[in-house]
Amino acid sequence: MLEALVKGFQETFKTDEKPRVFFSPGRVNLIGEHTDYNGGYVFPCALSVGNYVAIQPRDDRKLRFFSANFEELGIIDGHLDTLAFRDQDDWANYPKGVLTVLEQAGYKGEKGFDAYFYGNIPNGAGLSSSASIELAMAVSWDAMNDFGIDRVDMVKLCQRAENEYIGVNCGIMDQFAIGMGKEDHAILLDCNTLECNYAPMKLDGFKLVIANTNQRRGLADSKYNERRQECEKALADLQQAVSIRYLCELTPDQFDTYQARITDTIAKKRAKHAVEENARTIEAHKKLNEGDLVTFGELMNASHRSLKDDYEVTGEHLDALAESAWQEENVLGARMTGAGFGGCTVNLVKEEGLDETLERIAKAYKKRTGTETTFYVADIGGGTQELTTIK
Repeated sequence: MLEALVKGFQETFKTDEKPRVFFSPGRVNLIGEHTDYNGGYVFPCALSVGNYVAIQPRDDRKLRFFSANFEELGIIDGHLDTLAFRDQDDWANYPKGVLTVLEQAGYKGEKGFDAYFYGNIPNGAGLSSSASIELAMAVSWDAMNDFGIDRVDMVKLCQRAENEYIGVNCGIMDQFAIGMGKEDHAILLDCNTLECNYAPMKLDGFKLVIANTNQRRGLADSKYNERRQECEKALADLQQAVSIRYLCELTPDQFDTYQARITDTIAKKRAKHAVEENARTIEAHKKLNEGDLVTFGELMNASHRSLKDDYEVTGEHLDALAESAWQEENVLGARMTGAGFGGCTVNLVKEEGLDETLERIAKAYKKRTGTETTFYVADIGGGTQELTTIK
């Protein structure tokens, strides 16, 4: 892989120079969906697939971006002095946004660069390819300039790039999981305080399988921001009765006590999901540590049902894929992962007979939707880093 990246860089930018190479993982959230911006817990892990960048400083302030995944766009030119968002720059707006917020934070580089990106996670599948690109840019820019940026600060700056520059009002989870990932561990993250606990992934006899609906989802164009506004409306009503900053400060019992204060019925459903999903996530972390995979799987299923009925972010394809998995006795749990409206499910599947199980799920899913699915048997990887070798 390293050799192919270096060769791609050299051929694209017509140079014999050897670039530095960085890897930034994708992420999957095991449980805890749409809780992050509501001040609750999430339970993600970094993946062994993600985005690579081969990068080399220039002697001037020009920027040149190329992605092997979007070859038809060719080299996208930029400049450190003109980092404004431009529609024609397409995917390159993500690294440009990172450069913008880092400069605003005082991390200003003097030299531009040539950067060759390659990703082996599907774009638009909900595995956080955009946050992966953002951290790849931040870590490589930090390394090239010897800034020594604290990693949690870097994670926050990358979130800010997505919020303010790209215009997607995402929470902190994606960037945190990608920047702070640990091999063979999931992260129980308190999105309110950013305190985290690493939990070993003991999946004896089972595999974590990501199933792609192959229905692309565009986060900026989805109803993500609308859901967030609905939660804020519910929070404002609840704050008239109880002193809280976030919905997820409430337990389910407390929510039952105060929910009548929420005047909008839709906002009430959104808040119900956030509060109950937070409780499920805390319980799921406990059950995983205890080795109780059966209950962990049941909590995954309950999460999907809540995302379907109360948060309404699943849709025909995600429901068909999760429900096809639920029909299999070798599947302990299946749920949508990511913001929803397409993308992927995450599944806990018995290793024995894995191929046959996935074949039946794919057949049932295609019968319902007419669409093929793609499976990824996931390994749990580390966070964004510079590479010297690739396993």
